[in-house]
Amino acid sequence: MVAVVDLAGVSIVRGESTLLNDITWQVDESDRWVVIGPNGAGKTTLLQVVAAQIHPTSGVAGLLGEVLGTVDVFDLRPRIGLTSAALAERIPRAERVHDVVVSASYAVVGRWREDYDELDHERATELLGQLRIEGLADRTFGTLSEGERKRVQIARALMTDPELLLLDEPAAGLDLTGRESLVRTLSDLAQDPWAPASVLVTHHVEEIPLGITHAMLLKQGSIVAAGPLAETLTAENLSATFDIPLTLTETDGRWAARAS
Repeated sequence: MVAVVDLAGVSIVRGESTLLNDITWQVDESDRWVVIGPNGAGKTTLLQVVAAQIHPTSGVAGLLGEVLGTVDVFDLRPRIGLTSAALAERIPRAERVHDVVVSASYAVVGRWREDYDELDHERATELLGQLRIEGLADRTFGTLSEGERKRVQIARALMTDPELLLLDEPAAGLDLTGRESLVRTLSDLAQDPWAPASVLVTHHVEEIPLGITHAMLLKQGSIVAAGPLAETLTAENLSATFDIPLTLTETDGRWAARAS
């Protein structure tokens, strides 16, 4: 197996605050990870490291065969697909959905004077179909529902055929229908053998799609447990992560947690 993420003793310190503490973690090319933890656990900071957006204060961060600090991140970032609330805020509300997706080819948000060839447009159209939102191609981003925006972001993240897909709380803000629809889409991706290695960040076990292979539980910047999903996602580990006694159930590959 080839490691697409290989962190060794990675810490992130800002002032007197330690956001990540001695994280050692490996993601192989066939892995589908979920990272779970409460607010302030360091989940988004971890994703920023593996998205090549920030460098570790200490430790070594290996990404896609390169080492942060020894490689031009502008060459590395196009190989990583990312969806996040911060990215969504940067997308112009008047931008046409097809253009939101195709503009990922130039790693820009909002079309300007870029010149895209027919293959770029065909790739964008194919992805909109794969995400079941081809009917939105000519709509503007600002007119979409929150669930539709999430799907457009995933299509955009896949536009460059990335080697690593990062999903930062993709179901946040969705109602039950929107969440379940999105989880089905994420399940399709996770179970596709041709899809890239992926890391999904969430607060809720109910948002874990079918096909996830591994889990990391994160608390106050440190790893509580990490490994294969069935071994790692336990009531004991989850209770320790959230500081509350929890009961965990699994039905047909989907998870649910509640206070004991």
